[in-house]
Amino acid sequence: MSMRGVLRVGEIAIRVTDMKKSKHHYDHIMGLHEVLEDAEGRVYYKCWDEHDHHSIVLIPSNRPGMDYFAFKVYDDATLDRLEPKIKAFGIEVKHIAAGVYPKSGRRLEFVLPSGHTMQLYAHKDQIGNTMGLHNPGVVPDDGVVRGLNINRLDHLLLGGDNLDECVQLFTEVFEFDLSEKLIHHEAKISLAVFLSCSTTPHDIAFVLQPEKNKFHHASFLLESAHDVVKAADRIGKYRVPVDVGPNRHGVTRGSTIYFFDPNGNRNEVFAEGYIHYPDTPTLVWDTTELGAATFSQDFTPRESFLNVLT
Repeated sequence: MSMRGVLRVGEIAIRVTDMKKSKHHYDHIMGLHEVLEDAEGRVYYKCWDEHDHHSIVLIPSNRPGMDYFAFKVYDDATLDRLEPKIKAFGIEVKHIAAGVYPKSGRRLEFVLPSGHTMQLYAHKDQIGNTMGLHNPGVVPDDGVVRGLNINRLDHLLLGGDNLDECVQLFTEVFEFDLSEKLIHHEAKISLAVFLSCSTTPHDIAFVLQPEKNKFHHASFLLESAHDVVKAADRIGKYRVPVDVGPNRHGVTRGSTIYFFDPNGNRNEVFAEGYIHYPDTPTLVWDTTELGAATFSQDFTPRESFLNVLT
C-alpha cells in the first residue's frame, strides 16, 4: 500500500491536574517510556515500538481534557500541498516554526469544525525502539515492553458538533476514508463517524456532542485480545477506574478496555479489529443496534461511555 499523504496520529497533548499521579499512571501502570520533561513541566512519552521521539504529551493544567492533537504526514511537500486545500475549505491556518515543539519540524495548526485544535507535521526526531535497524530481531531487551504491553498510539475519539463537516474535511482534504458510522435510526443523522487514513478501522473518530472541543479517549494498541485480558489484570491490580471492558466493539470489531487516568481522562487499550482498504465499503450501524455496535459481547450500551467526556 502506498501511503504518501497523512500517515497516522502522531501526537496528543493531554491536560492533567495532578502530574505526580499522572506520571505514575502513564509510566509505571501503562508502561510508556518518559523521554523528556521540559522547562514548563510538560512531560513527553513514547510507546515502546514507536520510532519517533514521543507521541504523548502531558500538560500541567487546572482542568482535564485534550489541548491539541497532531497527525504526521509523509514529507514537507505534503504540508505545502495540504495548506491551500485547508484554507479553501474555509479554515484559517497558523504556521508554527521548527523547534517550537521539541524534536519536531515545522507545523500547520488549525481548528476543526468540531472545535478541536489539530496540527500537521512532517518531521520528528527518531530515537528508535531499542532494537536497532540492522539485524534487529523480533523482541527488544528485557524491560522495554512493560506495563500493559502497549505497542503504539493507535487512534483518538473526539466529541463535538458539525460531524458532517468534519467528515467532508477529512475525506476531501486529507483523503481519509469513512470506514464506519452510527446513525439515528429515525432521523438518519450521524451520531458517530470513524475515519481511516491507513489499514486500520479508524485513525480518528468523532461522536456528536452539544459542546465543541470535547475529548473522549486516546487509544493504545496491543497485539492481541489475549493481551487485552492480561491488561485488565494489571488495571485491576492497581485499582485503575474502569469504564467498560474487557469487551469487543461491533463498530471496528476491536477488543477493548476503557479506563481513566487520575485526572478523569479516558484511555483505551485496543487490539485486533479488521483490515481496512480504500475500496472497503462504509459500514453503517443504526441506533436499533446501539448496544451491539458499542459492546457486542453483552450488547449493552453504557451511559458513562456515551456521555462522559473531558
